[in-house]
Amino acid sequence: MAKKSQINRNAKREKLVAQYAARRAALKAKAEDMNVPAEERFNARLKLAKLPRNSSKTRIHHRCELTGRSKGYYRKLKLSRIALRELANFGQIPGMTKASW
Repeated sequence: MAKKSQINRNAKREKLVAQYAARRAALKAKAEDMNVPAEERFNARLKLAKLPRNSSKTRIHHRCELTGRSKGYYRKLKLSRIALRELANFGQIPGMTKASW
């Protein structure tokens, strides 16, 4: 089980990303639009830099839904390899069994 502080920090980041997503997208579009005057693009970049750091999508770290583990994460299932194996062993994932040969 991961530290509660790490899990909570990541949840806070996800909340901030959702809150600032539209504002960040609009500023990025304005900063990259070559039809807009250079001064306005520069001002858009300044405003983008003043947004909270944790509102950037790249600051979110993938974590297991069950344990909060950050490493060995399967994106498709949103689980870590360890949690996935435990669920598969108990037969809680349809069609998945432990390999034996």
